[in-house]
Amino acid sequence: MYDFHHHEHVKKQSRSKRTLWITLLLTLFFTIVEVIGGLVSNSLALLSDSAHMVSDVIALGLSMTAIYMATRPPNAKFTFGYLRFEIIASFLNGLALAVIAIGIFIEGIRRFLNPEEIDLGLMLTIACIGFTVNLILTIVLSRSMKEEENLNVKSALWHFIGDLLSSIGVIISAIIIYFTGLRFFDPLISMVIGVIIFIGGYKIIRESTLILMESVPEKFDLDEIRASLAEVEGVEDVHEMHLWAISSDHYSLTAHVFIDEKIQPFCIILAINETLKNKYGIDHSTIQMEHAGIHPHGEYGKEFLKQKEIEASEAGH
Repeated sequence: MYDFHHHEHVKKQSRSKRTLWITLLLTLFFTIVEVIGGLVSNSLALLSDSAHMVSDVIALGLSMTAIYMATRPPNAKFTFGYLRFEIIASFLNGLALAVIAIGIFIEGIRRFLNPEEIDLGLMLTIACIGFTVNLILTIVLSRSMKEEENLNVKSALWHFIGDLLSSIGVIISAIIIYFTGLRFFDPLISMVIGVIIFIGGYKIIRESTLILMESVPEKFDLDEIRASLAEVEGVEDVHEMHLWAISSDHYSLTAHVFIDEKIQPFCIILAINETLKNKYGIDHSTIQMEHAGIHPHGEYGKEFLKQKEIEASEAGH
């Protein structure tokens, strides 16, 4: 029989799920339109944008999978449930963005050296449609982010911010080429788009990697939390403290505390948990209470006991 958890390691995200379904369907439709338009018009800027849209479809598919996986309950093998799949999906999304950006940059250099003919009318028409679609999707995802924190929705939002800027770039490129005949603006704009995509991908990779490496989330100051716990009545020292994110907005903390043996330990635990929840929003913690004489932790415990004796001696004088 599987053990009981007071904290559910699942993530029910009805708003995020609905938003991503709408986004996925609209993106898939426009991706097909843009790929065909890019091939027919022979515009690298349009093709680079369509390549980004293809990555969006893959990214959104991964995000949808992550959201459904996150609703599955923990079991004897995956005791934290499947929340971490959200982070794995986000990492893959960011990696895909970076690879596509590099590919666009390389093709841009090739077209700089060998400019090609472009159907400006078709290029401009599809870019204008793309701008409208991306603007709508960016607004939809922005509103969803305000209601539910989700790294997958955040990565999707970065995708579409990049798409929105890409569409603007393609429109500017088509207008400049139309009035000046300078075809190198097409690969130039595509390379700018590639840089924007790469920056977005890097940010997603960095954020997801920090979570996968179980680093302390940026919103928390570990020294500040340690100081707050030390202020709890009965807590004499806090050590072996770890804080990490299982997924976005799901945090876990573990710590060892030397306690005053004259105070009821259950009261100390209750006070620590209330401090973590009310002050920092951390409601999943594991606190190990210890006596420095029994659990000395090597030199650390010995130094703690020595300092205690010095303080007691000074107080006696």
